[in-house]
Amino acid sequence: MTQPAESKSESLYEFDDAGALLQTNLPLPRKSGKVRDLYDLGDDLLVVSTDRISAFDFILPCGIPEKGRVLTQMSAFWFNHLGVRHHLKSTSVPSDLSASFDTGPLEGRIMVVEKAEVVPFECVARGYLEGSGWREYQETGAVCGNKLPAGLRQCDRLPEPIFTPATKAEEGHDENVSIGRMIADLGSDLALRLRAETLKIYSAAADHARSRGILIADTKFEFGLVDGEVVLIDEVLTPDSSRFWDESVYAPGAAQPSFDKQFVREWLSQCGWDKQSDPPKLPDDIIRQTAAKYREAFERLA
Repeated sequence: MTQPAESKSESLYEFDDAGALLQTNLPLPRKSGKVRDLYDLGDDLLVVSTDRISAFDFILPCGIPEKGRVLTQMSAFWFNHLGVRHHLKSTSVPSDLSASFDTGPLEGRIMVVEKAEVVPFECVARGYLEGSGWREYQETGAVCGNKLPAGLRQCDRLPEPIFTPATKAEEGHDENVSIGRMIADLGSDLALRLRAETLKIYSAAADHARSRGILIADTKFEFGLVDGEVVLIDEVLTPDSSRFWDESVYAPGAAQPSFDKQFVREWLSQCGWDKQSDPPKLPDDIIRQTAAKYREAFERLA
């Protein structure tokens, strides 16, 4: 018996009650991360940005409608704007896939990228003192081996951007490490090249963002190797991988309002969830506010 077309389409894509795309089940070899589903196309990869959202190392049971499309469009903007070697080949759904099954839900949320040997470190650039960097500075006066001046406040701008790599964890938190650890694992040539590339890209992006009234407090990049050449991969300079602050209300000395999962984290921290068991569904107003912040960041930057 032939399966109805509508049923086939439903089996390919899973949505929540708000219309957020939570899961894709395309008839291709797949790996899934917290937000993206990766499909093997042979020579290339198909990267699908879903509307899933994670917090405190949990994937939440609801999504943020259109979040995946915003992340894809923002990454595409930066890949084209930065002028560096990157893995993005196309944001159009391959025609052979469209001829095989319903690809409508994929429109605007996919990247076709070339395969690369992934470097097993997050390459983090920080221009301001916040997050794990702020916590480490309070304890040691340094961040990942970068000695900083005494007396800095939370969210202060640093004298110059610093490189603070982290190991990539399959589950849980990444671990901040020093450049020495990268050199030991990768060799000095590649480690120092990645540091230089990270700081160069961050500085260029921060200049552009500041011209649009946004401060990039910090961001993480991923790199890969293609035929021995360093290539910028994964997503880039999105609210999922960066802290974006509104320059007009920036006031160091406390946490800053940001264009990311701030509403989600705050609500989860105040709702009574123990951060150990399955997370609760977000209220509709938190979902709407978070979606609006993602859209605003994209519209102002791109």
